[in-house]
Amino acid sequence: MIDDWLKITQSLWQPWCLLCEQHQAEAHGVCSGCLADLPWLTAAHCPCCALPAAAGQLCGQCLQNPPAFDATQAVFRYDYPVAALLHAYKYQARLALAHNFASLMAEKLQLQTPVDCIIPMPLHRDRLRMRGFNQAAEIARLLARTLSVPVALQDCERVLATPPQVGLPLRQRSRNLRNAFVCKTRLDGRHVLLVDDVMTTGASLHALASCVKKAGAARVSCWVLARTHTN
Repeated sequence: MIDDWLKITQSLWQPWCLLCEQHQAEAHGVCSGCLADLPWLTAAHCPCCALPAAAGQLCGQCLQNPPAFDATQAVFRYDYPVAALLHAYKYQARLALAHNFASLMAEKLQLQTPVDCIIPMPLHRDRLRMRGFNQAAEIARLLARTLSVPVALQDCERVLATPPQVGLPLRQRSRNLRNAFVCKTRLDGRHVLLVDDVMTTGASLHALASCVKKAGAARVSCWVLARTHTN
């Protein structure tokens, strides 16, 4: 009798899947079926920029024009339904999703060497005022707890309010982001982990990594939840 009551109580409190809303959620807020169907990033990608690359080797672009960051890891390709979840997180303020995203990143991504601090992608103060929160910072806070690594929320600042970058080529994005960030703390010899929700062309992370390395960082790695298929 007591065992039956416990089973009923647990089923009532167990949340439903974020995606299908038909099955009870298991790991990371989704059911096992939906979890298996997510657009996971395959192993055959460039270790520097996370774009598809034969045998997981450095891609031609990173060989010819190495970015300021040294490595990138992503959990997913930026595709449905991950793109829809990220849109709801950023533009509908579904902040609870930060826990799901951080949990997935902490479980699926691995650091090759220990990091000294985590820096989330900064938002310009005007964008932060409009949105009400920094989506990368919310994920970074949760990752910092799991990884037992300090999160440096104030070390870097976005001082240039760039226009929306969607649809712009990489070269134009890079020009827009020149001198967009400042680092207010010396990071001499440190391995810094940059965290963002999505990596598209990589221009923003390149600009931030450049700023961090000018502040003395020895190595910069990037963790993102999702990576677009092409630049």
